[in-house]
Amino acid sequence: MASTTMVTKSRPFHHHIVTLDTTISKALHNLFHPFIPRFLLHLLEYSADFRFSFPLALSLYFTPIRRPSLIPFLIGLLLDLVFVGLVKSIFRRSRPLYNPNMKPAVSIDNFSFPSGHASRVCYIAAFVSFLDDFSETYWFVLSVWAWATLTSFSRVLLGRHFVLDVLAGACLGVLEAVFVFRFLWFSI
Repeated sequence: MASTTMVTKSRPFHHHIVTLDTTISKALHNLFHPFIPRFLLHLLEYSADFRFSFPLALSLYFTPIRRPSLIPFLIGLLLDLVFVGLVKSIFRRSRPLYNPNMKPAVSIDNFSFPSGHASRVCYIAAFVSFLDDFSETYWFVLSVWAWATLTSFSRVLLGRHFVLDVLAGACLGVLEAVFVFRFLWFSI
């Protein structure tokens, strides 16, 4: 009689991370959802939407006060859009299931990882932090970082993203600002 050994497959390590991320994200969503006014979360969401932020930034180009940092800033916003779309198309992580009202504007937005809003606001905050113009006005830099943090956190509270999506988006945004200042500043 041949003995049979039962082989158990263990789940990959990333499965445990995704499960923990989903659990934490849903817990945060459920915990804060009843207390924070949705209009405030939506206001933060709209303030960081590319369809609003890019035209606003582009309109600064047509004002009489032009700064040499504006062109690299605009290029960085476009790079952010490309990088976020590329990473989303590679990872293809579904959005949270506890937000059935999520209506993506474009097909790539069916995916959650990384958060484009978090990437964009952290890019803007890091960019402003690197500017010499604002080194004397710490209150402004802190205000922009506060906006970026609240907007990023709102993504989880609205059920649009998981915590890791937001953290990855924030890191991507800061790296994009470093890239713009390191490689695009003098080449333009």
